[in-house]
Amino acid sequence: MILFNDTDMFTTGTEGKKTFDLPDLELMQYDGFIPKEEADYYYNILLHNTEWHEYQMPMYDKVVTAPRMIAWYGEQEEAGESALPWTPVLSELREKVQQETGLEFNAVLLNLYRNGNDSVAWHSDKEHKIGRNPNIASVTFGQTRPFRFRHKFDKVVPHLEIPLHHGTLLVMSATTNTFWEHHIPKSAKEMLPRINLTFRQVKRSILK
Repeated sequence: MILFNDTDMFTTGTEGKKTFDLPDLELMQYDGFIPKEEADYYYNILLHNTEWHEYQMPMYDKVVTAPRMIAWYGEQEEAGESALPWTPVLSELREKVQQETGLEFNAVLLNLYRNGNDSVAWHSDKEHKIGRNPNIASVTFGQTRPFRFRHKFDKVVPHLEIPLHHGTLLVMSATTNTFWEHHIPKSAKEMLPRINLTFRQVKRSILK
């Protein structure tokens, strides 16, 4: 017998809108961007209806399966032939993000972190796909996980850790992607699934 749903365990943040003042960083966090009831709805729809798949990635001298699942949606003219067409739910979320940020996006990468063993290593997003100094808008549903930042070149600048809650919006702009790396660590604690959507503006000329 099921006593509770995953969504009963998820919590939204309480910080509201917040910006961060660190060198070369333009970052805005918006806890509660998607209210709890709506976030529960989107979580269930995305978890069960997204075309999730594993993918291979190079690591040192070998190729390994990434410790998470992904899905790539967008207009094929810009996002490439591998992009799946927008679903009504993804289009609805894109519109919410665009209205809040005043930015436009034509593609979205979805990541599914199934449990505490799933993670993403330190990295910056590849400029050949999204251009230099891109705007990236990230929406989280599900388990709260820490999102860590470190400056690539200035080791004196302190690291930053932001808890990404159920329904939180995070916008990375200006030189953030050029000068900073980010990652989500593994956790030894029991973790429910986390779904992350990163909306991007890509151009076909960049992808070629």
